[in-house]
Amino acid sequence: MVESYDEALNFIHGRTKFKKSKHLNRMQKFLELLGDPQREISAIHVAGTNGKGSTVAYLRDLLMAQGYTVGTFTSPFLVRFNERISVDGKPISDSELVKLVNRVQPTVADLDANYPEGGPTEFEIITAMMFLYFKTRVDVAVVEVGIGGLLDSTNVFTPAVSVITTIGFDHMKILGNTLPEIAAQKAGIIKPAVPVVAGRLPDSAMQVVERTADSNQSALYRLGHEVTTRIKSETGWQEKFDYQFNDQLFKGLKISMLGDYQVDNASCALTAFILYQKQHHQKVNQSEVARSLAKTTWAGRFEPLNQDPLIVIDGAHNEPAIEELTALLKQRFSDNEIYILFGVLADKQHDKMLSTLRTVPNLHVILTTFQGPGTRAVTDPKELANQYRDDQRIEVIDNWQLAIGTVLQRMSAEDLFLITGSLYFISDVRAFFKEP
Repeated sequence: MVESYDEALNFIHGRTKFKKSKHLNRMQKFLELLGDPQREISAIHVAGTNGKGSTVAYLRDLLMAQGYTVGTFTSPFLVRFNERISVDGKPISDSELVKLVNRVQPTVADLDANYPEGGPTEFEIITAMMFLYFKTRVDVAVVEVGIGGLLDSTNVFTPAVSVITTIGFDHMKILGNTLPEIAAQKAGIIKPAVPVVAGRLPDSAMQVVERTADSNQSALYRLGHEVTTRIKSETGWQEKFDYQFNDQLFKGLKISMLGDYQVDNASCALTAFILYQKQHHQKVNQSEVARSLAKTTWAGRFEPLNQDPLIVIDGAHNEPAIEELTALLKQRFSDNEIYILFGVLADKQHDKMLSTLRTVPNLHVILTTFQGPGTRAVTDPKELANQYRDDQRIEVIDNWQLAIGTVLQRMSAEDLFLITGSLYFISDVRAFFKEP
């Protein structure tokens, strides 16, 4: 039995992070012993290489505007662990977290002692706690997949709607080295006769999703096909677009998160929301939709920490996300000097990520290091810089706080300072800037 919040976190984080498995038997047994709380929850399941968190945030706000109490399950956290399990945007309290740990602990001990594969992992425990917490507290949950989909420990319930935001290269050691292999894992969240919303996927990935939806007799709604959007003028800190899905036409929708990819995330969320409302025989109110989307924010996604000079953090941590970020910089900030502070985990495609960033105009890059989560190593900035010895725009400052100070001394009021490369890195940076 744990008595304090710190003890509860120590129990959770003390578990094995990950066990590769070809099935979900252990997770299903764990939930069965806890009374199968996942069977009593109405939920939307969100998978994808990137865009999951933003899509969850848009869905949360759309559903809350209809009066639903909405649970969200996301990872990783940016400021505090409790964010991962939230209701109506408010993280679970420390005391409720302690109660949940005490609720699952005896079952974990039982599985540790008696289950052939051993007991549940850290993520399985957090997932089970989420299902227990949401069972009596929410009208609808929006559940983000951890990694992949097919064998992810969240993939143990039948959702009202499944969403696949994007498919690209990340976590290849777990998910596979080709887009069809990765797509097969993501498409694993598709359930018989449950509608599926898909973002703009590469053709080879979309074919896998289409086949999986077809074999499950699940209606598939694809961005750019059944769902269409048209991006309009881009002025100020917003994106403006038209959206159409069946008889639902929305003109001049606005979102405050920048990037064409955020228009896609908002459109995936809106499509899932419309499908959810239809299932529950509820109307879709256009003005409420417009208000909800306009106010949605998600920390760490091209988030401005300071206006003058402009300092922005972005959690882009894989090659597809860096490609989208680079496109945004070229589209919106091509007239500005752009300073980028880049720190990245060693198991990411850091060379490709930096290579993409190097195409940004008026660029100054500082490579740095930070404290990775747990035992995960961070890319050595000197080794990375050595690959681009002839590029005068790239330098190394190991201490990221010192690097921030250096950039602030060099930049002018018209320049952009972007800090990116890892969600874990920008979490530290965000705390640094937000400290009183």
